[in-house]
Amino acid sequence: MPQYYQPEIETASRDEIVKIQNEKLVKQVRHVYDNVAYYRDLMDKKGVKPEDIQSIDDIHKLPFLKKDDLRECYPYGLLATDLKNCVRIQSTSGTTGKRVVAFYTQHDIDLWEECCARAIVAAGGTNEDVVQVCYGYGLFTGGPGLNGGSHKVGCLTLPMSSGNTERQIQFMMDLNATILCCTPSYAAFIAESLKERGYNPGDNKLKAGIFGAEPWTEEMRHSIEEGLGIKAYDIYGLTETSGPGVAFECSEQSGMHINEDHFYAEIINPDTGEVLPEGEKGELVFTALDKEAFPLLRYRTRDICVLTRGKCSCGRTHVKMCKPMGRSDDMLIIRGVNVFPSQIETVLLNEGYSPNYMIYVDRKNNTDTLDIDVELSPDRFSDNVADMQEMEKKLAAAMRTMLGIGPKIHLVPPKTIQRSEGKAVRVVDNRKLH
Repeated sequence: MPQYYQPEIETASRDEIVKIQNEKLVKQVRHVYDNVAYYRDLMDKKGVKPEDIQSIDDIHKLPFLKKDDLRECYPYGLLATDLKNCVRIQSTSGTTGKRVVAFYTQHDIDLWEECCARAIVAAGGTNEDVVQVCYGYGLFTGGPGLNGGSHKVGCLTLPMSSGNTERQIQFMMDLNATILCCTPSYAAFIAESLKERGYNPGDNKLKAGIFGAEPWTEEMRHSIEEGLGIKAYDIYGLTETSGPGVAFECSEQSGMHINEDHFYAEIINPDTGEVLPEGEKGELVFTALDKEAFPLLRYRTRDICVLTRGKCSCGRTHVKMCKPMGRSDDMLIIRGVNVFPSQIETVLLNEGYSPNYMIYVDRKNNTDTLDIDVELSPDRFSDNVADMQEMEKKLAAAMRTMLGIGPKIHLVPPKTIQRSEGKAVRVVDNRKLH
């Protein structure tokens, strides 16, 4: 039997979900209009008043918010309640411009942790599980979100934070951790580290992993599942909308259920802003329906994905989003071709290479260049130059088939690409495009 953290909401009928959304949206628009001068000005410029929003069907009338708006309003410009009502801030790890700071009331934190609890239960978690949280703590939302969700479920929580892999492995083995929460790249690194120490996948007690905060492919999922002997679940979120737990995977592993009672999702054409029909690919837009302190309406995430409402074998009725297929702002355009790092990772894993790689983009003589460093596993590395050149040539051909352009492949020795204990940085773009 499937387990749910809040069955009455997670399996609600479509009519019940829409009723919840309608009531919350009407209330939220009034709350934001009355308390956030910046968004009130955006609405006034568009000629929209709170009374024009009677239901979800009217949401397209509201103006969008973008990350630039958040930076412009830093720190308090989008705060919708008195600061004395707020109990915490979280912040994005971005390095460009001003940081994005999100505020939370205790009510906001409770709702966020409930969303994370739903994700843990969907991955098979109960109060008998030991949840090892290796997301970063502090300003980053990963650690605090899954930590709180784990508490809500009643799990024994190991608040490890990221890094110190030796200690991670010691606690994992000694305390019999059953659910691992971290970035997929760090999960892959833990699997690699366990293997190096002579452990087999069956030696740990892990049954599931909840991995998010960076893009990862189906191929990487299978690699992690084999390496750790687990089932790997995706989780999605943004600091701007609270953090991880906006959407999460169930046992079907065919997309992430969006917590529709808290977040209303739209897909738009990123160029025109037009709302697209269900099943079409476009940019994901979220409205926070019941956040008190930092309620963003129609926030453009820049993530490209598809929403679907097919019946799910897990019994959950909330809409699903696919894995983000890239971003409308950090997609690489190389010699006129759209290139996503996830495509490169797919080729590497299909061809039997490790997911440790770096992409270097440059511009020489007015022509874009694409170089990819690929780290070899010890069993594939060779001192024979001819063998290595042949492997590089074959991999470059596979990349050309996937991408439509041919990169220069550089096979590098084991352990030469720096491992990430947080979000993996995979792309270095040296072109001066701004």
